[in-house]
Amino acid sequence: MIDYLAFTLILDDIAMPDGTLQSSVLGGGGPQTAFGMSLFSQHVGIVSGVGRDLPGEARDWFAAHQIDTQGLAASDWPTLRALQVMSRNGNRQQVWRSAGEAIARQLGWRLEDLPEAYRRARGWHLGIHPDQFDFERLWAIKAAPGRVLSVEAFRPAGRPVSPAELQGLLNCVDIFSVNLQEAYSLVGEGTPEKLCERFMRLGKALFVLRIGDQGSWAANPGTGEIVHAPAVKAPVRHEVGAGNAYCGGFLTGWVEENNLREACARGAVAASFWIEGGPRWTAAPPRTVLESRLEEVKARMVTVG
Repeated sequence: MIDYLAFTLILDDIAMPDGTLQSSVLGGGGPQTAFGMSLFSQHVGIVSGVGRDLPGEARDWFAAHQIDTQGLAASDWPTLRALQVMSRNGNRQQVWRSAGEAIARQLGWRLEDLPEAYRRARGWHLGIHPDQFDFERLWAIKAAPGRVLSVEAFRPAGRPVSPAELQGLLNCVDIFSVNLQEAYSLVGEGTPEKLCERFMRLGKALFVLRIGDQGSWAANPGTGEIVHAPAVKAPVRHEVGAGNAYCGGFLTGWVEENNLREACARGAVAASFWIEGGPRWTAAPPRTVLESRLEEVKARMVTVG
């Protein structure tokens, strides 16, 4: 049984602001999202095209976190690679190290090719480009009753996105998650509360705004509820992918509890563990620490609308 799906695997070389380079780090959004999901569910799968050159250590990492890998379709095309250039202000620039045809092949999964157990998953999380999203694929995923579709922006919009376009997106997904710069690129600048209000007026999807150490805001257009969840303090060792981990944790909370506060708490806790260890976690974090962090976030959470 698979309840949750994450998508896309890339091997990252991460160039840090101090000049150090971390090589062949699990990335692409899928592993980080699956990690966040796996903290709260033992029924998580990942979908991506990969090469036969995928290191055995990668599969070992998924096994250690009980993440199913039937959805990793191996081929003679190489595993995708990218350079992630980190700046001191926390911004990140991705530079592909793979050829265009390989990128298209490895990212071109088809719904009908997924394992049967994967197609029955309740929670799906995808990354999208906010100015060129694939409505056909999103609607195909949503066509099955009971599926909850969560999407996050990969980057700020590269062109103006009309309210009608954004409304179309927000009405065909269940959860839409962005960071501050991505939100600004879509609806203009403003306070977190104002941004939540703008997105709630545009569509039915839950809106999630992630602002690093300032925490996250989540808004439910159906009820008008806006929640602010503080960030969990943790040693910062691996920032790339914290937002993905947040999205994975958030999705499990919404699918299982249908509760905005629970979803925000799980997202914040998942992000904290990824920041603390990232792909260096060789086993699930201690359950007692996870429960303690959940209690801490819930105690400090504020309903602002």
